[in-house]
Amino acid sequence: TSHLLLPADPALLRVSSAPLVLVDDELSTGTTVVNTLRELHRLAPRAHYVVAALVDLRSPADRARMAALADELDARLDVVSLAAGEVELRDDVLAAGARLVADTEAVHDVPTPRGGQGLRAGRAVRVVDVGWPAGLPEGGRHGFTPQDAAALEQALSSMVDRIDAAARTPRPGQRVLVLGFEELMYAPLRLAAAYADRLAGRGVDVRYSTTTRSPVLAVDEQGYAIRTALVFDAHDEPCDAHPAEGPGRRYAYNVAPPAGTAPFDRVVLVVDEPAAGPALHAPGGLLDALGDVTDDVLLVVLPVTTPPPVRPEPLRGSAFGSYAPDEVAWLLTDLSHVDLEVPTEEREEAIQSGGAHYAESLPVEYQPDAAYQQLFHDALAASATRIAHAVGVVAELLRAERGDDLVLASLARAGTPVGILIRCWLQRHGIDAPHYAVSIVRGRGIDPVALRYLATHHDPASVAFVDGWTGKGAIVRELAVALDLHASQTGQHFSSDLAVLADPGRCVPLFGTRDDYLIPSACLNSTVSGLVSRTVLNANLTGPHQFHGAKFYADLAATDVSRVFLDAVSDCFDEVADDVARDWPLLAAFDRTPTFQGWAAVERLSDEYGIGDVNLVKPGVGEATRVLLRRVPWRILVRPDRAADLAHIRVLAAQRGVEVIEVDDLPYSCVGLIHPRYSRGATGSDGQAAAT
Repeated sequence: TSHLLLPADPALLRVSSAPLVLVDDELSTGTTVVNTLRELHRLAPRAHYVVAALVDLRSPADRARMAALADELDARLDVVSLAAGEVELRDDVLAAGARLVADTEAVHDVPTPRGGQGLRAGRAVRVVDVGWPAGLPEGGRHGFTPQDAAALEQALSSMVDRIDAAARTPRPGQRVLVLGFEELMYAPLRLAAAYADRLAGRGVDVRYSTTTRSPVLAVDEQGYAIRTALVFDAHDEPCDAHPAEGPGRRYAYNVAPPAGTAPFDRVVLVVDEPAAGPALHAPGGLLDALGDVTDDVLLVVLPVTTPPPVRPEPLRGSAFGSYAPDEVAWLLTDLSHVDLEVPTEEREEAIQSGGAHYAESLPVEYQPDAAYQQLFHDALAASATRIAHAVGVVAELLRAERGDDLVLASLARAGTPVGILIRCWLQRHGIDAPHYAVSIVRGRGIDPVALRYLATHHDPASVAFVDGWTGKGAIVRELAVALDLHASQTGQHFSSDLAVLADPGRCVPLFGTRDDYLIPSACLNSTVSGLVSRTVLNANLTGPHQFHGAKFYADLAATDVSRVFLDAVSDCFDEVADDVARDWPLLAAFDRTPTFQGWAAVERLSDEYGIGDVNLVKPGVGEATRVLLRRVPWRILVRPDRAADLAHIRVLAAQRGVEVIEVDDLPYSCVGLIHPRYSRGATGSDGQAAAT
């Protein structure tokens, strides 16, 4: 059995500043509460939970388990109830119960009418439109606010007027039942109370009850609680249906008159739209069963109110990330409150074993020491002019091919600082290009909610996707497949021509250079990318109408160099402007057709080193850096003639105890090999099995 929490606004579950109260009718073992609290705490940790129930029947072991949960969550957990007790069951409880039921039915001749006669005297069911207010929830499935309660109370009088208009007012001494339908309880109960108030003083007895899925032994004996049972076919193809036995059964108790009791003169049946289908009217259905006990049935059908999807809005600094609000709009869901970091080795094992996708969790953020931070600053000082030139070239290519109405969509997070720099260059031409950061996940595609947002606010043809660099071209291919699928589903056509600063894999037609050199933003993680984590795609955290997620590491603000990187590069724009004006037209005339030659090199290296999985081979300086920062590195391959760009690689490799191998004919400056220890059948270069 599964349970769902379906608030109209998912943000309600993330308000963690106040206690959360869970209300149930009874606690039997507390398992549902334990599972619910653990899931809610993972979504939005809070310090105080309260569980409120009418009856608490937990065993000492169950109570101890809930106390242990409080320790696990490091939270206060209070349980309150009106009554408490314990249930002891004999080992043969089921057999004993079956004998008891059989003996009782034999002695008392328990009635279980199943319909079939229809309404007496051939009278038809009358459907009453009570004028249910538009937009008012029919129940609490998606939440029921004080404003909803007030709207219902205000409308009750007119609803009762419509019931009165549809049928003659009951005479003194008559009995009326308002019958709810399973979980649809509150609205029928309020309607019954209003109907009783209307008939007060006229001698009419108005009762209320609801149908149920629970089978109860009915015994027509004075003082026994359940004296009669109507049994009817379920309308909703439930899981307890059996092909050989027909539909599952549902029950309405004390609707048929017990011995010596007058029947109900009228039944007002209140159901929601899904319950009002053909099965409700079919032989064996609820209306058929009611025909056995009354000849006056009014049917009230309440419209189902499904809240519209919450349309997400972009996140902006400083509420999310350290970039200025006008520099980038993050099309992401803020998961800063969720504990997503997993130790590197544990995460790698889950990824390679197929137990988890890499985007479902986050690596622990690498915290560089002073020496490594100095490497970043040295690399930035040495390459800022080179990067500024690449920014200018790719920006001019974009402008030439897309025009001045550009919309930039960076692939978060490595593409985000590049997108900001391209936007800054375009401002030199008086172009204030909107800039967004969107999530793309290998094997899962680009965020479709983000694409819909872009298409709603901009012409898809004007959107240019931006990233930092290419490796073997996996993301380029992922982007093309995802955009083709989106176009086939929506008719919205985005261009899959990815623009990057460096294209050493020869995978894209829009690039600033094809040299494999260090882009200093690859040296670090969130602290050079606006303090934003890598993106997360986890179905337990974001729904189908939400953007992919990410975290804002505000606690790392003291080591944030995001602005340092942007300023160092943009300060060189004037210096490189003439060279860019000379070089980009030459590149525009050059054959820039992607060859994906990097992919062939990766396949060769995978075979040569006995890895057997191209996903574990990460070519290029940027990708190799990511391997050392986020994954379990096995070996690092470097070209000895590119030492100037690889000082940080050697430092990281030394810190993690990873072998660095010099390879003269390497097609990249650097290649990172992820440890294949978790891959089935993987072997090392010495021929020994590397799998564990």
